[in-house]
Amino acid sequence: MSQSENYTGSCFCGEVEFSLHGQPEVMGYCHCDSCRHWSAGQVNAFTLWTPDRFKITKGLENLAGFDKIAATTNKTGPSDRKWCKTCGGHVVIEHPTMGLVDVPAAIIEGFHFVPAFHVHYQETVQPTMDGLPKFRDLPTEAGGSGEVLPEPG
Repeated sequence: MSQSENYTGSCFCGEVEFSLHGQPEVMGYCHCDSCRHWSAGQVNAFTLWTPDRFKITKGLENLAGFDKIAATTNKTGPSDRKWCKTCGGHVVIEHPTMGLVDVPAAIIEGFHFVPAFHVHYQETVQPTMDGLPKFRDLPTEAGGSGEVLPEPG
């Protein structure tokens, strides 16, 4: 990739700021019910980074969080979703069982989002024809079945 190796971003109001360096481990779209509800969108564009590449640079005390346990409806295990207490803007989802953090692609300044695939496509409410693999749940490397569903058409 020819992108910069350093990025910044913030919540909606700017009270919480962060920096990222390097490149994400993977980028894609999630269609699961949990991500759709969290993002308030039909599809969630995710970027997964190792925690050492993500740092809150302003407003750490202004972060609130919610940990949804796998025994409920979360598909990826415990995930600590964090947002700004002032504006409610989403900042990061920590996935400790995966050893990664998810920073919403839309809040990374100047970042060129290049998705590799779709996950949890069996739950989609917005069929997408983009030529990317559409995993029923997750790739095998992420603990899923690795089953790829056909592109709608």
